Amino acid sequence: MSTLIPTTNRNGNKISDSNFNLLPNLTSWFDEILDHRFSTDFMSNFNTGISSPAVNIMNSENKYTIEMAVPGLKKSDFNIDIDNNVLSISAATETEHEEESEQYTRREFGYSSFKRTFTIPKTVDLEKIKAEYNEGILNIHLPKMEKDKTKSIKKIDVS
Repeated sequence: MSTLIPTTNRNGNKISDSNFNLLPNLTSWFDEILDHRFSTDFMSNFNTGISSPAVNIMNSENKYTIEMAVPGLKKSDFNIDIDNNVLSISAATETEHEEESEQYTRREFGYSSFKRTFTIPKTVDLEKIKAEYNEGILNIHLPKMEKDKTKSIKKIDVS
């Protein structure tokens, strides 16, 4: 019976099995290269796909406003709907560019999309929600119901 792993070193001393655990396996070696050899900036942007657009949510006395930075889109690219008190905002775009000359033909295409969802508070008047898109900013206005706008103040006399 032959042994594939040597059991003695050059000096003839027996090598224990625990010494073999000190050698890195291929998986841990590769992970170490990715984790330590490349900067975290490189790895955070590598093959991560489309990111979600930045969102600000403001709460005023009369309404909530969702402000979303989505430059480069058209109004027709957006799909905004409400289902079961969940507001969904999504967009998808496709681009295609083809250039031909005597020496080459070049065709480039791309596809990008995102979807963001938000739970709408029960105090929002669903029938009056409006959206507008201007200079790369999508604003969605969610008016509060009339009864929630006015806060009734009750004065209590001390007797």
